[in-house]
Amino acid sequence: MAKQYTRVIHWFRRDLRLTDNTALLAACRASEEVVPAYIVSHWTKKHPWTGPKRQLFLCQCLESLSKNINHLKGALVIREGDALEELTKLVNETKAEAVFFNQDVDPFGKKIETQLAEHLDIPVHPYLDSSLHGPGEVLKGDGTPYRVYTPYSKRWLPLPKTSPGGKPKALSNSLTINSLPLPTLKHWQFDGDSSDCLEGGEKAARARMREALSFRISAYDSLRDVPSAIGTSRLSQDLRWGTISIRELYQNARSCGSPQFLKELAWREFYFQILHHFPEVLHHEFNPDWRGLPWFAPNEKFEAFKKGETGFPIVDAGVRELLTTGFMHNRVRMIVAMFLTKDLHLDWRLGEQFFMQHLVDGEIASNNGGWQWSAGTGADAAPYFRIQNPWSQTKRFDPKGNYIRTWVPELINVPDKSLQAPPEDGLPIARGYPSPILDHAKERQVTLTLFKKHRAEQS
Repeated sequence: MAKQYTRVIHWFRRDLRLTDNTALLAACRASEEVVPAYIVSHWTKKHPWTGPKRQLFLCQCLESLSKNINHLKGALVIREGDALEELTKLVNETKAEAVFFNQDVDPFGKKIETQLAEHLDIPVHPYLDSSLHGPGEVLKGDGTPYRVYTPYSKRWLPLPKTSPGGKPKALSNSLTINSLPLPTLKHWQFDGDSSDCLEGGEKAARARMREALSFRISAYDSLRDVPSAIGTSRLSQDLRWGTISIRELYQNARSCGSPQFLKELAWREFYFQILHHFPEVLHHEFNPDWRGLPWFAPNEKFEAFKKGETGFPIVDAGVRELLTTGFMHNRVRMIVAMFLTKDLHLDWRLGEQFFMQHLVDGEIASNNGGWQWSAGTGADAAPYFRIQNPWSQTKRFDPKGNYIRTWVPELINVPDKSLQAPPEDGLPIARGYPSPILDHAKERQVTLTLFKKHRAEQS
């Protein structure tokens, strides 16, 4: 195939790898030279929707990417600031004839893509990379988007999937281009300890993927809901930052004998398409019937929640796992989210932001979808009275308390039964551990009343 361009820019975003990178491979096929670039966000202070663990992971991903590009005789160009302005400058500096990039999934990234296409006087080439199917590919018979997961997944699962591609053989170019140093946590005024966090970068991500494919995904159906077992893939952060390819993962996972894992990949893309077709979900309830719910004002109980000091062991374990590692087991995410929305009666947006501050994956679509599902306001066919009991969830999914004791060491010597029901005497079940801050049975009734009253007022 003849080269169409002499020099182009590949703009790295959430695709921080060389293997099976759709836009990057297209750029290499289309041009004699490819300038790889990354634009560091221009906000330089603590941000309410991110935190040190996710930014540290990003720094590690960029360091890994830079080294891998160096191996191909190229150099990653780092710029800082507004993406549109910096890419415009880089186009002028390099005399690039086109810009290649992989599409983002959130409205903020999509807005930049539109502006870039309108502003630059050279071609821009966007590609689908972070999902197996674009939001316009999986639609109902009448051409409208799905609002419920099950029919979406039944349409998604049998669709043919694109096979993974290869890896560039070279990324060298004839120019010497000014570049900023790779960012560190100091750029965002964060301090951070990486000792309990997963390592970022394509090499580490591929090692995790091999491990997951070796045994975890084959046992996924039986172990995925057991928080004490490493029974999930643990690849969410790698998919979020694009250090592994969704096509490669899907292709290999198909042979592992886990239909449920493939369904989880469909869940991921279901939330992508919800965010695409209904971007208002970032600010409002997906189900309009529940807009204007009278959520309670945050108080000292919310502060206890954020510290993992509610007196509900499985809730506290989940929050402490999150604060320590930047990760929380998926089953526990649901338990924790329902506790905040249906026991504390707090706005799901408070929980959504809290998770985004601490999660390394920080997938905006999945986080929003999960919180709204748990709150009873999202894309869920079930009624609002789906309310998980933290005590019975513990009995079912952590009966020996192995997960709880890992993250709440105060409970190391507490009998298993004491972790599965509130203390009858109302006293703490262990020295240094708080009594439950609420009565779940009572708060369940409060939630039912709150939703019923709101529905009646809207009718």
